[in-house]
Amino acid sequence: MNKLLLLVLATATSAAFAADPAAYKAATAKADSDYKAATAQCDSQSGNAKDLCVQQAKSTRAHAKADAVAQYKDTKKATEKSQIAVADADYGVAKAKCADMSGSAKDSCMTDAKAARNAATTQAKSDYRTAEANTDCSTLEGSAKASCMTHTKSAAAGEMVADSVITTKVKADLVKEPDLKSLDVHVDTVNGVVTLSGFVPNQTEADRAAQVARGVKGVSDVQNTLKVK
Repeated sequence: MNKLLLLVLATATSAAFAADPAAYKAATAKADSDYKAATAQCDSQSGNAKDLCVQQAKSTRAHAKADAVAQYKDTKKATEKSQIAVADADYGVAKAKCADMSGSAKDSCMTDAKAARNAATTQAKSDYRTAEANTDCSTLEGSAKASCMTHTKSAAAGEMVADSVITTKVKADLVKEPDLKSLDVHVDTVNGVVTLSGFVPNQTEADRAAQVARGVKGVSDVQNTLKVK
């Protein structure tokens, strides 16, 4: 589970925790102020160097605001939204870095960037559903309790799509492996069990693909059915 979400869930269960709107507003205001200062410094640059500078400033702001949400704003939806904002901002940085490349290197760079963003976005949504499913509705009453129960059931049902998160992450990690012909490797996940199929040039690559898959969070087992051409 994302570290920011873990922080929110842990602090929410503590009696010492309390949402602090004033502190949240101050933290986000500082993030915006720091962003303006950072982008002003980018004006001395030009071309893609300037674009990268601006994108990095946006990423820093997104991370700072996500931290503010985790510390001062006790809402699961706000956490999900801030995590997606971070994924989008980091994607902007990655695209700017890819822009200086060309040919297949640029294509591979963009593929990695998109895969990373999709994985992070899907993970944020999955974490939100998990947090909803873990809500203790017994502490509520009346319509609030009924609404909580409805959301909890929906969230629990939504956990079934977590396999798609694993599949996306495995594919992204395979793409990052320079010695793997990942386009020939097909990935399928059912209840945390990843099945690799397709063709690879040698057994070394087949073994490496399985190793990469096993390293992905949430994978309970790997069925390696890759065939050597």
